[in-house]
Amino acid sequence: MSDTDSATAQLSRIAAAIEALLEEQRRDRPRPVDWRATAFRWRDGGYLEAINRPQTLALELLHGIDDQKRRLVANTRQFLDGLPANNALLWGSRGTGKSSLIRALLGAFAERGLRIVEVEAQHLVDLPDIVAQLENRGERFVLFADDLSFEAGDARYKALKAALDGSLAAAPDNVLIYATSNRRHLLPEYQSDNQQAELVDTEIHHGEAVEEKISLSERFGLWLSFYPFDQANYLAIAARHLHALGVAASVGEEQPWERAALQWALARGNRSGRTAEQFARDWVGRLQLQS
Repeated sequence: MSDTDSATAQLSRIAAAIEALLEEQRRDRPRPVDWRATAFRWRDGGYLEAINRPQTLALELLHGIDDQKRRLVANTRQFLDGLPANNALLWGSRGTGKSSLIRALLGAFAERGLRIVEVEAQHLVDLPDIVAQLENRGERFVLFADDLSFEAGDARYKALKAALDGSLAAAPDNVLIYATSNRRHLLPEYQSDNQQAELVDTEIHHGEAVEEKISLSERFGLWLSFYPFDQANYLAIAARHLHALGVAASVGEEQPWERAALQWALARGNRSGRTAEQFARDWVGRLQLQS
């Protein structure tokens, strides 16, 4: 290799090193947040990204979960009014409206200052950084953690536990956490856990494994349980989604859509709000294709 080639190679390495350093500095530089948005997501680079077209729906479209809806709406109104309110855990069967209910809150209360920040499970360790960006804002923020599930010793689990109740730093008044999960205690439950229980003076004392599982979920002040829908509720939900898509549908009149909706659920082994919505989209799409 000639001296010229060697010098050129060395300069190329220096240029690459400088570019890498500049890129690292760009990543570390705080990114501006578009606070005009009503929904955000926390990104890997450690910044809030505005969601320009958040997916939401009307509260009245949610059928079969009236009690859960009433309680979460009441808690959210307290929060928006500056009154005491609780972090909420929505747990239960898949497709029963847990995530949809939280998304519907945005459409109902965005004008009153509600904002939702979507936080994926892997970003739970960033909760202190997220809260630090929100605590001095005038809006009210719900941190939305969807479909949570942990394993024992998971760092994300410990971060969420501290954020809920366990950190020396007090949680700001304008931030709540709403989480959804298929597990009541967010952690897997094993038969061996119950074998550690002891009977002390006629009272049952759970073993350490059970106590650890309960210690996270009980830090949510509001627990809302969601269960599979029966056939009547499933059909009522499907009818509402059909109406929303412009197709008249009445339950109990043995219309063709009812049989099709039941067959659709049977094929998926699940009667849920999500299944009903998917059926409605398919049914209306095929009707429009035939017309």
